[in-house]
Amino acid sequence: MTRTLHITIGTRPDRSDLEETLGSIDAGEDVEPRPSRLTIESLATFGRIFRPTNLELLEAIVEHEPSSIRELARAVDRHPPEVTENVHELADHGLIELEDDGRAKRPTVWYDKIEFSGDVPLRATDTGSDLGVVP
Repeated sequence: MTRTLHITIGTRPDRSDLEETLGSIDAGEDVEPRPSRLTIESLATFGRIFRPTNLELLEAIVEHEPSSIRELARAVDRHPPEVTENVHELADHGLIELEDDGRAKRPTVWYDKIEFSGDVPLRATDTGSDLGVVP
């Protein structure tokens, strides 16, 4: 079974499945502890999160299943402090989880693929535009 993380670019979080999840909890059913949807609030944030260095880390986590951030840094041949900063950014946005493993933090990815959707505004709106385009 393929586990997909659905990512949308927009200003409002997608809570379309919240009512269904709450109903399942009320009924005593097991629910997936991780969200299957993630909303990135702006195009600028999207670009920062999905820059090549972060994508390389996601791929390395899946491929190497490192037991720590230091081991991940070795896998991608980068300095541990840089990798730590990027890993925490990915964790803050819900793209990875950090599991305590003694003194180490083990980065994990729970999904098999990422699906992107959403609109990219080419004109500024009332909420503003990341592209800096003025109407």
